[in-house]
Amino acid sequence: MKNLIFFILFSGAMMLVAMAWNVDDPHMETAIEFKQGSWEEILKAARDENKVIFLDIYATWCGPCKMLKKNTFTDKEVGEYFNAHFINVTLDGEKGEGALLAKKYELHAYPTMLFIQPDGKAKAEAVGYQTPRKLLEFARKVSAQQDN
Repeated sequence: MKNLIFFILFSGAMMLVAMAWNVDDPHMETAIEFKQGSWEEILKAARDENKVIFLDIYATWCGPCKMLKKNTFTDKEVGEYFNAHFINVTLDGEKGEGALLAKKYELHAYPTMLFIQPDGKAKAEAVGYQTPRKLLEFARKVSAQQDN
């Protein structure tokens, strides 16, 4: 019986990983408009627009990261809200500035989504896969804190 339960759980987990691996296109269209530029340019834009930065740090091998991009970042409602309220950035946590920021903000898992104030201080953090509804709910709480 234990072997059967283990087999079912293992098979389910492998199917999720297999589904996630089908999202390998780094240029996949998302509803969230991710800004390009150096971290200093991003911070300057956040100060100029008086917006919090939404920073998605991922790894290319990370299944939950790919699922987040495929299922959550493509959601129309998520995109509209994030584009209106945040400066959105996505970086590979194992390369370039992404690796430096992963170290600076002491990341321990992928994906990690940080909400960063224009002065560079982390305001809130969400780790792991988030459904569109869950991420949107979390983002609204972050925005409400900003308004107070």
